[in-house]
Amino acid sequence: MAGPLEGIRVIDFSRLAPGPYGTMLLADLGADVVRVDRAPLSGGGAAAMGDVVGRGKRSVALDLKKPEGAEAALRLIERSDVLMEGFRPGVMERLGLGPDDALARNPRLVYARMTGWGQDGPLADRAGHDINYIAISGVLSAIGREGDKPVFPVNILGDFAGGGLWCAFGIVCALVERERSGEGQVVDAAMVDGASNLFAFFATAVQSGFWQERGRNMLDSGSHFYEVYETADGGYMSVGAIEPQFYAELLDGLGLAGEELPHQMDQSQWGAMKERFASIFKSRTRDEWAEIFEGRDACCFPVLGLKEAPQHRHNAARSYYVEGPHGVVQPAPGPRFSRTAGEIREAAPEAGADTREVLLEAGYSDEDLAKLADAGAVAWPEGK
Repeated sequence: MAGPLEGIRVIDFSRLAPGPYGTMLLADLGADVVRVDRAPLSGGGAAAMGDVVGRGKRSVALDLKKPEGAEAALRLIERSDVLMEGFRPGVMERLGLGPDDALARNPRLVYARMTGWGQDGPLADRAGHDINYIAISGVLSAIGREGDKPVFPVNILGDFAGGGLWCAFGIVCALVERERSGEGQVVDAAMVDGASNLFAFFATAVQSGFWQERGRNMLDSGSHFYEVYETADGGYMSVGAIEPQFYAELLDGLGLAGEELPHQMDQSQWGAMKERFASIFKSRTRDEWAEIFEGRDACCFPVLGLKEAPQHRHNAARSYYVEGPHGVVQPAPGPRFSRTAGEIREAAPEAGADTREVLLEAGYSDEDLAKLADAGAVAWPEGK
């Protein structure tokens, strides 16, 4: 069954992981995503066997610095619904592929620009990575333990949530608006903006003075009932028993029910209670604790490794992790739709594998392609 984005054509100029992740989301849900790779091809143009974010796409290899290559890109833009790019501001303009050039050829185009800092502002031209974007947004300052330095949660918040996902959301919104207006527009998706937006829930707490220093709040390792505890075998259990009824179940599972204990929300006792919880959790293995809390609404679950997660009975029952092309275990497409489910259609392509097919669809002839190849403006793997 076709996904909800069936019939939408996306041309993807992005190269670093957050952009391809955003277009992977679109491809999973039915969009025809054409990835633009560099010509000439390097290393024979082979695809990475485990390139999950490249799944379900096609690849065309162009040299965008050659006039013929840039013109081929414009021909593809004319036939696309969405353009995604992740270069620094001004790069696409210098290639003759900026919003003005693209929208002149296709006024219905959704032109999505994903960068770290955005298209303007004092830092727009500066280099940066996820850790820098969440630092400037203020989010990094809130993550970590009291008295210790901030802890960056790998590159999920800036790159993937505040970048690829944020941009994909903007693209879909612009496509919906296009149905009303008939016009395309530019989407400026900056990772620093996206990371800041992810912190919206906490904005009230900060403004009201309710938010304390890092590591002293309920949800940032300050409390004993929202914490990770080590077990006897070096594993870990996650505890998130915020509500009183769940906290009562947690105490019962830990063997503390009926004891004279401080009130759950007495912050002056959080440190002492955390030490007590830590000592109890160290008395059993992770799997023993998982068995104890099986069936209890105590919000207490084992911390699974990345290779363990696909085998967990809940994940397996919902088939969220699947074995994709080349035997690579990976997250299934999502979210779930009742009628128009997404799917992993195929593995990531070899760079340039679909150059001929895509350009023939754009109106080029075989003779045209031979001339473009001779000029070094396009490329495809040997034998394609």
